[in-house]
Amino acid sequence: MAEEDYGCFVDWTQMGDLANSSGPSKLDVKDPVELKKLARQGHWAKNHKLRAQVYQQLIKAIPCRTVTPDAEVYRDLMGDSTGKKASSVIPLPDFVDGSAVPHYCLKADAVTTVHRVISCLAGQFPDISHCPVLPAMTALLLHFSADEAQCFENISRLLACNEPGRRLVDQTFLAYESSCMTFGDLAIKYCPAAHKLIVATAQDVVEVYSGWQRWVLGDLPFSHVARVLDVFLVEGYKVLYRVALALLKFYRKQKAGAGAGAQPSEGQKQDSAEVKAEIQAFVKAIGSSITPDKLLEKAFSIRLFSRKEITLLQLANEKSLQQKGITVKQKRRNVQLALNPDTFSSEVVSAKEMRDIWSWIPERFALCEPQLLFTTSTHGCSLNRFYAHVEGYEPTLLLIRTCEADVCGAFLSTDWEERKRGGNKLSFFGTGECFVFRLKPEMERYEWVVIRHPELASSIKAQSSEDPAEDAAPTDGQSSDDNSLPVDRPAADPSNRLSPFLSARHFNLNSRNTSMFMAGNFDSIIVGGGEGNALYIDGELNHGRTARCTTFDNPPLCSTESFQVALLEVWGFQDAMASDR
Repeated sequence: MAEEDYGCFVDWTQMGDLANSSGPSKLDVKDPVELKKLARQGHWAKNHKLRAQVYQQLIKAIPCRTVTPDAEVYRDLMGDSTGKKASSVIPLPDFVDGSAVPHYCLKADAVTTVHRVISCLAGQFPDISHCPVLPAMTALLLHFSADEAQCFENISRLLACNEPGRRLVDQTFLAYESSCMTFGDLAIKYCPAAHKLIVATAQDVVEVYSGWQRWVLGDLPFSHVARVLDVFLVEGYKVLYRVALALLKFYRKQKAGAGAGAQPSEGQKQDSAEVKAEIQAFVKAIGSSITPDKLLEKAFSIRLFSRKEITLLQLANEKSLQQKGITVKQKRRNVQLALNPDTFSSEVVSAKEMRDIWSWIPERFALCEPQLLFTTSTHGCSLNRFYAHVEGYEPTLLLIRTCEADVCGAFLSTDWEERKRGGNKLSFFGTGECFVFRLKPEMERYEWVVIRHPELASSIKAQSSEDPAEDAAPTDGQSSDDNSLPVDRPAADPSNRLSPFLSARHFNLNSRNTSMFMAGNFDSIIVGGGEGNALYIDGELNHGRTARCTTFDNPPLCSTESFQVALLEVWGFQDAMASDR
């Protein structure tokens, strides 16, 4: 057939409609914007030879290290493939973490070729320590290679990419693990219903999300993953996040349609491995109900931030793992263990309610356990004692029970000591990871309004000398009323902060009121500002108010806008692994 130059490893009997090439036979587009548009539309998806040629063109254009092994290196090292050992005696390296080679409509002996290519890659890239997606990526590109040496060169270029800020393939456990945490953060924000389902059904949410890359590169049918590769080679790593989130959304929809809406009780949760297997089975069978184009349509309908913002979150998660000493593969710690009902004690929330709150917090705190820092029942109703006990801790969790039995609170990303940067003036500080919530009379969380409405902000491009916080915060000279309290600038060097992601300094905000996260002085503490406060607590920690605010776009968090505090607690996040050492 016409595509035999790029189809020598393909079992055409398994290809279905893709075996019959149609559509355009060449592509002369160089403009990146037009190329992105054509990739999403599937311009070359119906012509195997054109698709292979486009892949070669795109991969050749990837900036790589000066010394990157090419096809000639492979031929010199491996020679002619004829008579080489079978895959059974050329085991895959340990860094693939047990991942098998997907068949992807390849001939049976092509699996041998994938093993040979990966074996050679392991010798040429000794720094790779963890790369579970390599078998899938190699099998996929072998599909569109004229010979195995060309496949080797293509994979080598993906691994050797050195373009600043561009991420293609995770090659260390630290990068892989932080990507799993980042996916969990994105699932919380952009797939709340699906995330709620996973929290309700799985014993360990973190373990379920650890398989997200496998869903895309390994479990998806060939016709679907090839369309993902079309866009991935043009737009990069964030495409994998988008597709995995879309799969999670479709999984939830399928479970809801199957009558699985009733959530199990605490003792009836499934083993995490069972939930992972269910998702994998769903993804493998997705072709029967969802077309490749429908999957991509769902993926790109999710309104994510830019690659820069995802990179910030990835770096924050990597830093958190490094601080915990997690840089190589080890047994995962069940996140539920951090909230042991036998030892957890709060006068405001139950252990189950605290676990629900825990499912909302950023993933990098999943290995932390709650540490009671302050409670009015023990430390009294004094704002000075409040500050004395909570300063030096970041982040913190504020819990309030009112005399009317309402329960509400806030996750606060920044140390309360930051309030001192404004002197005696009431100044807002914090980041967009802050959120407010209520548990009673019903459970609901309210995030930074920019997360739900990205149109309110646009990413700020890197600036060499200007401080981008100028665009996000009022100047110190502005008045401090409820609608325009000044916002403290973040520290000049944020590298030691735990919450750099979603900092207001990374955005051009069309309203200063959308970045008023937390504030405090000698006579009150405030969470959320702009046209009101989500929470206002007086200096005696006795009376409070709640109202809609622009920053979180929340309704009042209690049944009455003015309330009397029955009990107030502040919890910190203690490194559970450090306490075990």
